[in-house]
Amino acid sequence: MSHVSDIETLSRLAYEQLEIDANRIVQLIEVQMANLTMPQCPVYEEVLDTQMFGLSKEINFAVRLGLIDKDRGKEILEHLEKEVSKVHDAYYKHKEENRV
Repeated sequence: MSHVSDIETLSRLAYEQLEIDANRIVQLIEVQMANLTMPQCPVYEEVLDTQMFGLSKEINFAVRLGLIDKDRGKEILEHLEKEVSKVHDAYYKHKEENRV
């Protein structure tokens, strides 16, 4: 295996792991919502903030090592923010529909 191929493999694995970690955060949020934890709940917000901060540190580390580029790291965080927003929107829509 060549050196370039090794770096490409590590880069792919790093990106895949970051995606897995981002998806776990979305799943955590979905579980919180399913258990009727309000998005404004301080515990919920603290967990979300902690998870998001941790992922951003992982991404920064991977960028510093040259495993992923900065733009791909930003894409992961932006995608996660969109998914979190979708979960929040679904929660509020469900809550509103059940209020009637």
